[in-house]
Amino acid sequence: MNYPLPDFEHKILPPEQLAQKLADLPRPLVFTNGCFDIVHRGHVTYLAQARALGAYLILALNTDESVKRQGKGDDRPINTLANRAAVAAALASVDCVTWFDSDTPADLIALLQPDVLVKGGDWQPENIVGAAETLARGGSVHSIPFLHQTSTTKTLAKIRG
Repeated sequence: MNYPLPDFEHKILPPEQLAQKLADLPRPLVFTNGCFDIVHRGHVTYLAQARALGAYLILALNTDESVKRQGKGDDRPINTLANRAAVAAALASVDCVTWFDSDTPADLIALLQPDVLVKGGDWQPENIVGAAETLARGGSVHSIPFLHQTSTTKTLAKIRG
């Protein structure tokens, strides 16, 4: 028997396809980004909080090569982009998953022009890529404090311990 793809797989869109659908997306549009390699409680809490700031949440993932350039370790990411995108898309708080290959999502943010720009609490709002442009358009920028002190790096250290 052939089973259809799960509905969440349709939430994964290449950047060029997302650009074509931009005019039809609900507003306020919320944008966040990151690696989201081994998804943990901190990630899902953060994404739910980000989603609550608007009508539609776009999560942009770093490509595998982009993650490697971040210096997180030679073996990172643990999960490929396709796997990270599927796991993220399965989350109820995430409306769309896309990706970027550069070191920052600046070009993607310029293309999407989100109303709300969000990063985790380790980012000061003024240091968030795209913050000045988002604020200049009348949007808002948020640094959401961490509620759970966990990370992929800590999880990997425990596994390898």
